[in-house]
Amino acid sequence: MRCAIVQPSYLPWRGYFHMIQKADVFVFYDDVQYDKHGWRNRNRIKTANGPRWLTVPVAARGNVVTGLPICEVQIADRRWAAKHLATLSQAYARAPHVERCLALLESHLSREQDNLSDLTIALTIALAAELGLRREFVRSSELELAGDRMGRLLGALQRVGATHYISGPAARSYLDEEQLGEAGITVEYMSYDYPEYGQLHPPYEPQVSVIDLLAMEGDRSPSLIWGEDAASPAR
Repeated sequence: MRCAIVQPSYLPWRGYFHMIQKADVFVFYDDVQYDKHGWRNRNRIKTANGPRWLTVPVAARGNVVTGLPICEVQIADRRWAAKHLATLSQAYARAPHVERCLALLESHLSREQDNLSDLTIALTIALAAELGLRREFVRSSELELAGDRMGRLLGALQRVGATHYISGPAARSYLDEEQLGEAGITVEYMSYDYPEYGQLHPPYEPQVSVIDLLAMEGDRSPSLIWGEDAASPAR
């Protein structure tokens, strides 16, 4: 049983979906502390003026939002959604598959959602389906985890029955592979090496939302993420 555990993000880049593709169970790590300047509520797209951030405004509680777990962070208002759709429509007006992308996004952004995790997780699952991915999705907040970082990670893996853990490369610095091995769990680190594709506005920028790829490449997008990966994109 292969498992990946990643914090929920807003309109993630293609590497995020590659991890979903490799996993049988994907855990949204939504009960860890919200990182204010991370990817939880924002991502980048390409525009004629270069990369641009799309940011979902979040409501501070007592002027301190960074002390909250991600699953408790609330969206400040709903006006941002129309602005994001307008920005995307303008930036990708000449993209061959933009209408399909905008229809998917509008179906989610038009809903009245107050919780950031509810929004980002629903969007991610919808985008995964657009890429042909059907997986088991779990929230860590439902697993009743406790302990330090490794203890919580191991607990999550054991609760979903994982025997193989798919991790981002940055975790090499702290991951206790020996402890995981003793629990019968092997480890695989991601390698993010993706081919370029045609973007509307050069120079090429790889660190943007998967929306950029979908708007430009449509049904060809999966082949530009996992390519000839032995794992099936539709288990």
